[in-house]
Amino acid sequence: MIKQPSLTRRRYLAVSGAGILALGLGSTRGIAASETIKQGYQTNIWGMPTYYLIKSGYLEKHNLAVEEFAVPSGNLTMQQMVARQVDLGTYAGQSFIIGHAKGGLVAIALIEHVGKTARVTTRKDLNITKVEELRGLKIANQTGSSVGNVFVDTIMPQHGLKKGDYQEVRMDVNNMVAALAAKTVDAMVNVEPYNVIAVADGIGSDLIDFSGVDPMPVFMAATPEFVQQKPDTVIAYLKAWLDVAQDFKNNPKKVADIIYGFYADKGYKMSLDNFATALSRVEVHPGFPGDLKPYMQEQAEILLKDKKIDAVPDWTKALRPDFMAKAKMGA
Repeated sequence: MIKQPSLTRRRYLAVSGAGILALGLGSTRGIAASETIKQGYQTNIWGMPTYYLIKSGYLEKHNLAVEEFAVPSGNLTMQQMVARQVDLGTYAGQSFIIGHAKGGLVAIALIEHVGKTARVTTRKDLNITKVEELRGLKIANQTGSSVGNVFVDTIMPQHGLKKGDYQEVRMDVNNMVAALAAKTVDAMVNVEPYNVIAVADGIGSDLIDFSGVDPMPVFMAATPEFVQQKPDTVIAYLKAWLDVAQDFKNNPKKVADIIYGFYADKGYKMSLDNFATALSRVEVHPGFPGDLKPYMQEQAEILLKDKKIDAVPDWTKALRPDFMAKAKMGA
C-alpha cells in the first residue's frame, strides 16, 4: 500500500522541568518530546473524532506529537497497519478482526458507536421504500470495509437477497454521491456525511441505517510492536482521548466547527445544520465496555464462516482493556 502523504506534522511540545509523566499508577518513564505517533484515520465521519483529537491540542498537552495518514475508509488504515506503515488507527469490529488475523493488531479502546451513520441511500427518483426492491439494481459498495461486509453478510440476507441478486459496484465512499447523481448506480452503502449530502441535495433518499442490525463499535487499534515497546505512550494517548470525550459531551459546537472545517476545505457543500445532523449520529464514548466479547465473537464467527479469517481470535490477546483502565485511573 502506498503511504499516504501526511497532512500536517504537529509541532513538538517542550515540557520544561518534566522529567517524568505521571500516569496515575505512580511515576513512569517520561515520553520523549521528539516521539511522533503515526496516526491513521478515515475521512468519513467515523474518522472525524480522531481528526478532532489531532486538531484539539490534547496530544500536545500530554507531550505527544502526531503525523497524519488520511484514507477514505478504515479498512485501508487497517491494511496500512498490517504493513506497519501506521501505528494507530480506527475501524469497526469486522475490519479489526481481519487486521488482528493478518497482522496481530491490538484494540486499545472502543472510541465510538457508528451504526446510525452507516446507511443505504437510494436514488430519489427510484422511490425505493424496501430493501427487497434493490434486487437487480446497481449498488455502490466499498468492498472489504466493515460497512460493506455487514451489508453483504447480514443486511441483504435478512431481506432475502444474496450475492448475485444485485450488482455490487466497487467504489470508494467519497465517490458514491457523484455516481448516484450521475445515475451510474442506483443505491450506495455509505457513511456520513455522504448520506446527508445526498439527501440534502435532492439526489438520494434514506432507506435503512445499520443501528437496528449492528451498533458498529469502532475501535482504536495499535500494532503489537507499538503497545509492547511504548506502553507509557499508549496510556498518555488514551488520556488525550478522555479529554476529547469531554469536548464531545460538553462543547459540541466547538467539535462541530472544527470537523465541519475539514469538509469545507475539501470542497464539500453542505450547511452546518446538515453537518450537525450527520455528526449527531456518531456516539463518542472512549472506553472499554465489559460486554464486547459476545459481540466480537459473533462477528468473528461470521467472518470465519465466510472464510475471511482462519480462526476466531484469542480475545485476551486481541482486546487490551488494561491500557484504558490505567489512563482512567490517572485522569
